[in-house]
Amino acid sequence: MKISSGFLAVLICVMLNACGNTNQINGKTMKTAHKSVAFIKEHLPANQRVEFEVAYWGLRNQIKDDAEFLKTINNKTSLDIIELGKASFTKSKAAGVVEVAGYDNWDQMIAKQIEQRTEQDRSAVDSKDKKGYPSVDYKMHAM
Repeated sequence: MKISSGFLAVLICVMLNACGNTNQINGKTMKTAHKSVAFIKEHLPANQRVEFEVAYWGLRNQIKDDAEFLKTINNKTSLDIIELGKASFTKSKAAGVVEVAGYDNWDQMIAKQIEQRTEQDRSAVDSKDKKGYPSVDYKMHAM
């Protein structure tokens, strides 16, 4: 029996929706939360990924207790997490937390994070991986 790719896509979508809303974090366990966050982040537009990730991990650093953290993020969308992150930033800024003291506002902090990640991406190129090297192809023979 041959299954079409369209049918498979619909089946996967139905299965994901049956397990919960795919754009919300499943905060039942840390494992399900991390899976939800990875899925959400992968499907976000590029301009929201960093903001979502910074907000999520900022909340995690602020809320150390697993149960309280899971309760806070359960059924939250990416926009909800970003809003919680902004509120947390504002509270931390007012409290004089060192990590955020150097930033005037949330947008400045996100812009700096994006700049740092862009710089890391540029420097991540392996210096040994230069054009002109011969390629190494392996020919697999049946034994």
